[in-house]
Amino acid sequence: MTSSASTPALIALDWGTTSLRAYLLGADGLALDTRASSAGIMKLPTGGFDQAFEETCGAWLDVHAQLPVIAAGMVGSAQGWIEAPYVETPAGAEALVAGIVNVKTARGVTVHVVPGVLERGALPNVMRGEETQIFGALASDASLQGQGGALIGLPGTHAKWAFVSDARIERFYTFMTGEAFGALRDHTILGRTMHPSATHDEAAFQRGVDTARDAGHPGVLATIFSTRTLGLTGQLSAEQQADYLSGLLIGHELRGLNEVLARQQSSLTGRTLRLIGNDALCDRYRAALARFGCHDAATVAHATERGLYRIAAQAGLVPQPHAPVRAA
Repeated sequence: MTSSASTPALIALDWGTTSLRAYLLGADGLALDTRASSAGIMKLPTGGFDQAFEETCGAWLDVHAQLPVIAAGMVGSAQGWIEAPYVETPAGAEALVAGIVNVKTARGVTVHVVPGVLERGALPNVMRGEETQIFGALASDASLQGQGGALIGLPGTHAKWAFVSDARIERFYTFMTGEAFGALRDHTILGRTMHPSATHDEAAFQRGVDTARDAGHPGVLATIFSTRTLGLTGQLSAEQQADYLSGLLIGHELRGLNEVLARQQSSLTGRTLRLIGNDALCDRYRAALARFGCHDAATVAHATERGLYRIAAQAGLVPQPHAPVRAA
């Protein structure tokens, strides 16, 4: 007999700029099946969003025609299938549900599109897609939901650090660390002396982190040139320079974050902190965080699908999932 948890309950889409990932979720919020496509919003087939949706999810809907569909990410941007205007911080799951907009597919299925989050201010900040992952983390780890606050990091091209409290996104910061690394490596003089390496050089990476952490140095624009000069003086091999630059940029990201926390009489040390993202990249951030005294930064698994299911449940599209297990 098939259990209710293994019966399909929801189609959930993580639809970004360059890719589309679809999940067939059971009533426990866990994936029964997945589909991956390169049809991001900027790489659509000739038939546009409808064709990409049909090619990715059509076989599921042929069997389960009544399944609700929810989507998050750049699919809700101004360049997406339909624009879902940002909701403003502080933002809880109920605010995201209130901001959902719907688009009808050629098949006649309604896709419920989740909005992104906006933090107003002198330096405004936005996210699309990360808010869903954050609520997936909140759904799976009760230690993040208290009023004392926690910090959730999402490493990537544009790394996000979100302060969450009372199950809401209170504020967040964006660091263009991944994009800066790619640009510096591929389009500046720094890349001229680098040689690709199939292995990660942990010592070079940590040297970069420690250089950024040292408050005696004058900042990122001055220290990045050391990627070249350490090579010219024989202190870094050509194969080590990319890992050194990676550590340097991630280190400056964490130094900036630590300085924000210091203004609140806090620091990375002793914070309740979680990471969401690619395992290898999260491992790299974990190693960098350890150089700042933070040794408890577990990676949250399945954050995207859990977040999509939680928002769908809040919207009444699916039953409520099981409550998260409380941390000891």
